[in-house]
Amino acid sequence: MKSSRVFLLISTILFFFFSCSNEGNTPILTPQNKTKELTIFHINDQHGNLDNFSKIKYIIDKEKEQTNVIIVCAGDIFSGNPVVDNYEEKGFPMIDVMNKVGFDIATIGNHEFDYGETILKDRFQQSQFEWVCANVDMNTTGIPEPNEYKTITKNDVKVTFLGLVETNGKKNDIIPSTHPWRVQNLTFQKYTNVINNFSQIKGSENSDLYIALTHLGESTDTFIASNYPYFDIIIGGHSHSKVNKTINDIPIFQAGSNLNYLGKIKLIIKDKKIKSLTYELIDLSTYTNFDSTLKGDIDNYNEDANLDEVIGYAEANHTRSQVGYFYTDILRNKMNVDLTFQNTGGIRANLNEGDISKREIYTIDPFNNGTVTYTMNVGEIKDFLKNSGAGFYYSGVVIEQQNTSIIIKDINNEILSDDTSLTIGLNDYIPAVYNTYFTQTPTYKTYTTAEGIINYLENNTTPINYTSYNNYFKFQ
Repeated sequence: MKSSRVFLLISTILFFFFSCSNEGNTPILTPQNKTKELTIFHINDQHGNLDNFSKIKYIIDKEKEQTNVIIVCAGDIFSGNPVVDNYEEKGFPMIDVMNKVGFDIATIGNHEFDYGETILKDRFQQSQFEWVCANVDMNTTGIPEPNEYKTITKNDVKVTFLGLVETNGKKNDIIPSTHPWRVQNLTFQKYTNVINNFSQIKGSENSDLYIALTHLGESTDTFIASNYPYFDIIIGGHSHSKVNKTINDIPIFQAGSNLNYLGKIKLIIKDKKIKSLTYELIDLSTYTNFDSTLKGDIDNYNEDANLDEVIGYAEANHTRSQVGYFYTDILRNKMNVDLTFQNTGGIRANLNEGDISKREIYTIDPFNNGTVTYTMNVGEIKDFLKNSGAGFYYSGVVIEQQNTSIIIKDINNEILSDDTSLTIGLNDYIPAVYNTYFTQTPTYKTYTTAEGIINYLENNTTPINYTSYNNYFKFQ
């Protein structure tokens, strides 16, 4: 009995000694079978929208009082809101607000490259959160190289994120869907060429969870879950979808677009596996609470942008296709050319009846594309339309398809011969993407497409009404 008491006393002293003398050099291990809790909040494709971040911060701060929290973004944080896109330091308000919300990590979206290399470098350096992307190399641009993957630790929970971006921006090239001239010094790989390199990362990082944080789109995320089953969860963006599904036992999530929703994933983890998962897609349009300090900061950004000056008047609501003709027709007059084209993806909003503000024009066209002119003959234009595989809004001629031929007529409905020369005005994104059809050195204008539209409206008071037109052509 006495020996038992002595043994107990010695054991107690040794436990106390080793516990107190650790001095931070040897971690006290968490039992592997301990149950862990984590909440992941996620957004994607906010495209410059700021307003709902004050609500997001309120929600997240409340959750942090209860459990471990990680906040992630699945890309396309820029291009879509003139407050952000036309700020003196382009994109600065978005990063500032995300820093204040407390984001932990983001993957790169294709529109992160829209401002060009120098500005992307500035925004990366401004960020207080991590960036991940395994299929881009910044080379010698000076842009901080993003992590291929990154492990985030919250108390005793370790989560590793692998970042991937889409590369479908140009035929016969591997770049994201952005202006090709703005990624000339960067190198991209298809995600399929790199993803297998990271199949064992969860083990090597000793992580509780391994998450693919992608900007690839819903269908590609589904393909990854089916064919690369390394991940515990996939959180995606790019397709602007609301996704909550499970493929091959891998949950896949996406939270819509334009900061209308906030995804909330509540997890219970044990033995490095998900034991319980509940999901909520929070509709921020119906949520009323907000962080007042952050709301004040956002209000200041909105007010200082000075974008509500009235520059024109629309007699009716215009759909996107009608805006496409309005856009090309105004540019044709502004640029004083025979023909204008606009890619459909370059028209990002409808035009409402009533006063037209600068904000509306910058929302319709957020990309700060330059304006260029070319001289081409009708045969070359037909070749471009027939073989590019794309559809375009246009103004200045009539374009028709007859069987397998394209007919181009002037405004008097007279057929133009293939050797007829025309001056073409367009945004510089189109010849950058379809450079095999635009081989001449262009003439550069001094204004962006949006600036050209604004200037024309400021100097012409005729009300806008293009609702009876549908000038769109795609070779079938």
